[in-house]
Amino acid sequence: MREFCPELWPELPTPNQYLNCKECGLYEQGTRMVWGEGTSNAPIMVVLDNPGGREDKEGNPIVCGTRQALQRAAFEAGIKKEQLLVTYILKRRPVRKYEKEKTRRICIQHLFEQLKDQKPEYIICLGNVAVQSFFGNESLDVKHLRGDWYQVNGFSVTCSYHPLATRRRPNLYPLLLDDFKLVAQQLNS
Repeated sequence: MREFCPELWPELPTPNQYLNCKECGLYEQGTRMVWGEGTSNAPIMVVLDNPGGREDKEGNPIVCGTRQALQRAAFEAGIKKEQLLVTYILKRRPVRKYEKEKTRRICIQHLFEQLKDQKPEYIICLGNVAVQSFFGNESLDVKHLRGDWYQVNGFSVTCSYHPLATRRRPNLYPLLLDDFKLVAQQLNS
């Protein structure tokens, strides 16, 4: 039986036209753009709010807690890493206060452009920020949407808790796992 072992997944290159994007203002915070990670053109796209820590203080690559929990849930649900592409509403990691509504409204356009290129079969939005931004409705929450499929902009979408939330509240992890199993079942049907 295989054991779970968190690993660094390859980053997708940021398209040249977005490398120096300054529209949302997050470039001023000094973080680099992360377009996504995993397998390009994978059948499952995971949408998170923003990239997490990718390097420790010494600059060594790390697998942050969010990615560890996400990778574990996918592994336990029987989803292979080759079947996943992880991307973000915000393509840069905010490290200070920023204009959230304005920034998300600008940055979601990058995600929609990415969707046109990648054409995933299924999308799983993780966390309320990703859900509200992707669905375009600030009143939605994961608690009431998870466990079902929705059609959003022509895509089959489901929702679950943010992996970091499941690390802080371990009682949520079985729900995250159930939602990854829902995706695996849909993919294998």
